Amino acid sequence: MSFFSVLFALLIEQLKPLPPGNPVHEGLTGWMRWTARNFDAGQPRHAGVVWAISVLLPALLVFAAHLAIARFSLLLALAFSVAVLYLTLGFRQFSHYFTDIRDALERGDEATARQLMSEWRHLDASELPRTELLRHVIEHSLLAAHRHVFGVFFCFVLLSALGLGPAGAVLYRMAEFASRYWGYRSRTVGEPSNERLMALSQQLFSLIDHVPARLTAFGFAVVGNFEEAVNGWRRDAGLWKHANEGIILAAAAGAVNVQLGGSAAPGVTPDRSKTFGRGALGDEAESAGSTPGMSPVLGHLQSLVGLVWRSMVLWMLLLALLSLANLTG
Repeated sequence: MSFFSVLFALLIEQLKPLPPGNPVHEGLTGWMRWTARNFDAGQPRHAGVVWAISVLLPALLVFAAHLAIARFSLLLALAFSVAVLYLTLGFRQFSHYFTDIRDALERGDEATARQLMSEWRHLDASELPRTELLRHVIEHSLLAAHRHVFGVFFCFVLLSALGLGPAGAVLYRMAEFASRYWGYRSRTVGEPSNERLMALSQQLFSLIDHVPARLTAFGFAVVGNFEEAVNGWRRDAGLWKHANEGIILAAAAGAVNVQLGGSAAPGVTPDRSKTFGRGALGDEAESAGSTPGMSPVLGHLQSLVGLVWRSMVLWMLLLALLSLANLTG
């Protein structure tokens, strides 16, 4: 059932993607705001309560609903899983930004590409050199593909195998959204946030994402340059602040032979890479903070698309084989 749930959800999502600013996103934002307003008094001890209500409660409700529906009809349970995956998993939830930026760069319209990048990631990309702009597009697109597709996919499949239905997809999506929401509200909206809640949401999402991130990196290695991807995983993952992100980006960089990591000019844009000296040491410092490979060029964007789709096909084939073995066994 897991294979058909994912397959149907992806097909529907390709035909009828959720539009930007859709009611689901607005509902998630409203839910996070409501839980914070009613259960967060700003004390460290309230962080766990708010996170549990914000993230665990929706996953438990979805599990209970799936269990009740499955007792009545397996076909309705399948339809319910497809509906949940449609709302939580999909390439089109982020790919319109990637496509628009790529099209703008192909036209030579770098100003529009920088503007779109700023809208997408809420950062100042107005002064980014073309190479740095491409590097940021590649890194953020890889992470978006993981969080919107592969992470949800792996959590759904793993927890579904334990009999929890689509609860894994909801758990991953809510945990990922919470880890971004609390920091965004404090940094951009200017509203006060519980510091402990921000830290806890990021820590728990990192824990939930531990296995999915490594499976995503492994998939990139299998469908790309395996030897270089594995070497990059082992050698360069520490270039990034967050271990899960570093593993994904280092493996992908080796898989398609592109230079990722490093940091843009100071003050231009927030960067997820670790801080390292740049300028005084020149090229030596720059190479010390980046993965080996070619400097990003426009052709790498197409390589990125191929890498992600080949990896998705790989995991769908493996899931199909496992489903077939389960049925025949």
